[in-house]
Amino acid sequence: MARIATMEEIEMIRDEQDVGDEGEKGRNGDEHEQRTPEAQESSPSSSTNRFIATSREVQDAFDSVNTLRYSQPAHLQGKCQGLTITPFNAGHTIGGTIWKIRSPSSGTILYAVNINHMKERHLDGTVLLRTSVGGVFEPLARPDLLITDAERASVISSRRKDRDAAFIDTVTTTLSSRSSLLLPCDSSTRILELLVLLDQHWNYSRLRYPICFLSRSATEMLTFVRSMMEWLGGTISKEDVGEDGTSSRPERKRRRGDDEADEEALGAFALRFKHLEFFPTPQALIQKYSSKDPKLILAVPASLSHGPSRQLFCDFAAIPDNVILLTERCEEGTLGRILFDMWNERQRTETKWDNGKIGSNVMMDATIKLKMNAKVPLQGAELEAHLQKERAAREKEQAAQAALARNQRMLEADEDDSDSDTDDDEDEEEVRQALGGDDMDIDGQHRKGDKDRADWNMDDEGITKQLLSYDIYLKGNVSKATSFFKTVDGQAPRFRMFPYVEKKRRVDDYGETIDVGMWLRKSKILEEEAESDDIKDYRRRQAEEELKRQALESPSKFVSSEVEVQMACRLLFVDMEGLSDGRAIKTIIPQIGPRKMACRLLIVVHASEGSTNALIESCANIRAMTKEIYAPTLGESIQIGQQISNFSISISDELLQSLKMSRFEDNEVGFVTGRVVAHASSIVPILEPVSVLSGRKSADEAEQAQPRLLVLGSRPAATLPSSTMIGELKLTALKSRLTAIGIHAELAGEGVLICGATTGPDSTLENTVAVRKTGVGRVELEGNVSDVYYAVRKEIYNLHALVAA
Repeated sequence: MARIATMEEIEMIRDEQDVGDEGEKGRNGDEHEQRTPEAQESSPSSSTNRFIATSREVQDAFDSVNTLRYSQPAHLQGKCQGLTITPFNAGHTIGGTIWKIRSPSSGTILYAVNINHMKERHLDGTVLLRTSVGGVFEPLARPDLLITDAERASVISSRRKDRDAAFIDTVTTTLSSRSSLLLPCDSSTRILELLVLLDQHWNYSRLRYPICFLSRSATEMLTFVRSMMEWLGGTISKEDVGEDGTSSRPERKRRRGDDEADEEALGAFALRFKHLEFFPTPQALIQKYSSKDPKLILAVPASLSHGPSRQLFCDFAAIPDNVILLTERCEEGTLGRILFDMWNERQRTETKWDNGKIGSNVMMDATIKLKMNAKVPLQGAELEAHLQKERAAREKEQAAQAALARNQRMLEADEDDSDSDTDDDEDEEEVRQALGGDDMDIDGQHRKGDKDRADWNMDDEGITKQLLSYDIYLKGNVSKATSFFKTVDGQAPRFRMFPYVEKKRRVDDYGETIDVGMWLRKSKILEEEAESDDIKDYRRRQAEEELKRQALESPSKFVSSEVEVQMACRLLFVDMEGLSDGRAIKTIIPQIGPRKMACRLLIVVHASEGSTNALIESCANIRAMTKEIYAPTLGESIQIGQQISNFSISISDELLQSLKMSRFEDNEVGFVTGRVVAHASSIVPILEPVSVLSGRKSADEAEQAQPRLLVLGSRPAATLPSSTMIGELKLTALKSRLTAIGIHAELAGEGVLICGATTGPDSTLENTVAVRKTGVGRVELEGNVSDVYYAVRKEIYNLHALVAA
């Protein structure tokens, strides 16, 4: 789903803007619209610019993504080794996730952003809340750190019934009056909820108006969704199993049998959308339906910053009685956000979008200026110059490839390696002996005394490389060959052969050298062969589509123009974002009960300062809520918790035998002092005991060497070894242990336990002991020294692990 949406997004941008092929920075959100001709909006800062990736970069990025199912833990490797992440359903979109991150040193982190607790038509609510019990899902309760957003902390959403009714009434009324609607939407996430709602209304009301979906990847997206029924919920799952009760089983079988072959999978019955028509471009829509025909147009993207929705807006907004229906707020600076602000400003205070009411549509009477980007084909002299430049570039590339291939062959057939100089010298010596009477030396250079052959200025290596393509090449003087049948003067016979370049292996001190490039090429080939058939088919289809697109696309250029649009249409906003409002967020967070919380305010458009302060104030008013709440601003980094450094060591046998271990719950702990030593035979450092005798002897010798004055009655102060108690004292557990040994104990107030004898002469205030918890890791034992005092102290010690130094 994300791959399809991302590919369509970058293709729409690249079809309108010259953003380059290396992911250069593009300014998609840089709008130049105006609310009035005199008041021009300010351009966004450079921090809102985006980098537009190429198609290959997007494919490579999603190929490296590991797919997880809900509640499936994943153990990270590499730099994140030791971390475990687990996804849970967020209820906002298909695949929307709440991440639970477990760290051995930092505890549990819960990343809950963009959640929805309400059940919708195509999705169930978030798993964070258990509707049957009314509490928080136990695996997600009490995290050490909660990261959430405050975007809608001050928003009160209207009821879902009212939103759906306003949406359907607006669509029906507009189409009945022979007008059209433009509904900007996304290409893969929240559009499914709108499609299911519209399809149910069309089937129930038996409407005949067309629903036009203007998107390049709409068909591919719906085909993919039909194979993901385990990720869906709501009423779609009930329709698939026939729980709606509108038809009998034989009738459902007949209807399923009439579907197309690609809709026989699970979910096809609920997601067939027979009233929906697909159009890849605005030109295809205009060719089939004129501007006077009533229709509902779903166009991407929802921000109207580029693509088909922006192209349709210019002509659509100028027609009276047409309706632009917004279903979500968009990023700051985009045309979609500007239209939302214009609608919200014209609403009464009690009907604004964040007050829990449904606003009314408003008649627009304003002029705005839009910057329109387009790609137009080249003509005339520009086209001829472009074609000539392409031919020159193609010839240059072919020459470069040919040179590269030739250099590769020469490298593979190189016989003059530095490691084989000795072999070359031996061969040259043999040739000198065979051609001893020749007037030419072995290197192919003319001798100094020969003036008739002054043109022999090239060495034998250069001639050999130039004449490799000849049929026959004889090296040296042919007439100076030895006898064919016998050995002359001890020389072995030598025969003239066809030219041959011997490929000698390159050898260094460690053996034959390895051609790294060859192994990289083979590795790439093996990886391509190991891919599944589906991936190969997908890559083949993508390559074919790219070749077809390049073949059909004529040379073109990018142009920008400023268009003035006179708005005469109606404008309405209905919140269909599918996010929890402020009341739900302020109720859910205290139930989670995090020990620390961080409100995400890392992006300016994601949460305003007022919303963040409202959420912090609400949590601060709850007594049981944590007081450690952080709200970092843009670009600010904070440190939460403690920085812990840990590593693995191995304890030597001598040190292990000398340890005194104390049992605590299911573990045994002890105090150890040693020295970390790294041995060459082991990759894990070893902790060995420290020899303290040598240190004591050296100290005693130093003291004896110095003169010391003896004072009567003086003794040096000796320091007591410190001990550590590990554990957390629970007064209820201490009370149970004291009751078992016959000591009466009662809880008096918060963090105080009164202990004393129950019967007998010792039942007085003098034998009463109070155990008080004054803070984290601090316990006070108050009372007279008595048998009860020592008994209580002993039981406290038994509840902890005592680690003595």
